[in-house]
Amino acid sequence: MSEDSAHDPEDEFRDMLNQFLSGKGEIDPARLASAAGLPNDPEMIKSLMAQLQSALQSSGDGINWGLALEQAKAIAAKDVIATTPADRESLEQAFHIAALWLDEATFISELTVHPRLMSRTEWITATIPIWTQLAEPVALSIANALTEVLRDQAPEEMAGMIDGASRLMRNVGGTLFAMQLGQVVGQLASEVVSGGDVGIPLLGSSDADQQAAVLPQNVAAFGAGLDIEQDQVRLYLAVRELAHARLFRHAKWLRLQLMSSISEFAQGIRIDTDRLEELATDFDPSNPEELREAMVSGALIPPKSEAQLAALGRLETMLALIEGWVDVVTAQASKRLPKSGAIAETVRRRRAAGGPAESAFSTLVGLELRPRRLREAAAMWQKLTDEVGPEARDELWSHPDLVPTSDDIDDPAALVARLTGPTPEPDDIDQAIEELLNDTTDDRPHEASDGSAEDPTR
Repeated sequence: MSEDSAHDPEDEFRDMLNQFLSGKGEIDPARLASAAGLPNDPEMIKSLMAQLQSALQSSGDGINWGLALEQAKAIAAKDVIATTPADRESLEQAFHIAALWLDEATFISELTVHPRLMSRTEWITATIPIWTQLAEPVALSIANALTEVLRDQAPEEMAGMIDGASRLMRNVGGTLFAMQLGQVVGQLASEVVSGGDVGIPLLGSSDADQQAAVLPQNVAAFGAGLDIEQDQVRLYLAVRELAHARLFRHAKWLRLQLMSSISEFAQGIRIDTDRLEELATDFDPSNPEELREAMVSGALIPPKSEAQLAALGRLETMLALIEGWVDVVTAQASKRLPKSGAIAETVRRRRAAGGPAESAFSTLVGLELRPRRLREAAAMWQKLTDEVGPEARDELWSHPDLVPTSDDIDDPAALVARLTGPTPEPDDIDQAIEELLNDTTDDRPHEASDGSAEDPTR
């Protein structure tokens, strides 16, 4: 090999991959821990090294979401404050009272599954399938883009090696992405107070087993920052959580429509291959921090397309309608609480701003779960309650075609007018359907095969 070829970028790239694939390249554990968003903790670094080694040796070609679960649990296990039996008993009693109050405020029926008091780890285990479902399109898009960029850049004589390098990059990128998602979910577990706190149905695999739940440790932390008795905080949050869970059980189509809107948005996610080409050209396996930074900063996700913006608009409208309805029903059900208004305002501000972990999730996945029009939607539901009553208001959730639209949020008076105005005269199609449904064919002679009327006495 000549002196010039020894410094050829292609040869350097080949040598780098050979070293990495053979396990001879030196890897700085502290840098890897930083790349995965982990503190410089010996046990976590040891776990990360084991996971990375597994990724390097894996013959598979997919995202190991078990890493996200493991990482989230490790983060949630820190700073755990045990709740007392008295705290748990108070929350159980709060759910019982909340159910009675809600019966007076809404015509949506009770749950069939008893509410749960969950630890942070239990919440993570129960909700991780939804989080991975939301994150998977981005993770797979990154993996596919990495493979595409490597193959496009590689010279023809390196094609065989690039096949192995592509799988390696997918596995390393997938490992870092999964562990980063785990960190976000682990942080979320310390922020959320209940199952419906982020707006989407995270608990229960179907409408029939829709679950209400609160996290006692986080409820205590939420109340600690307010100058309000803990009993009032527990009652308000129990009412709100039950209202959210009841809505999803009642509107059996709602979960599917919400998740379909999210999937519709996710299908349009594309990765910025130009940015990835820069990363692939300069990629140093011993220092993957740049790849991690690109993933968590959102730099790889280009601006949203028109179709994505439309899907996001529909999703935000539905989230605002859900949260607004829950706000109005909760306010009515908790009117006996002297400080319910102050608690409600705290919840609204917290929900509108989103916590640090929720912001990290939106950056990582490119999807925000905050209802931007929450106040306007709540005002619309309140006007409906005042003008047409709670029963007619709740009836709007019985079918997706009846649910208010973004235009209704803008102009609630027009919606009220439609609901309270005279019933429109049926058109020709409606009349034909009505006649068909009311047809008494059994009282009329049946036609014979030749078209003549049969003798009913025969």
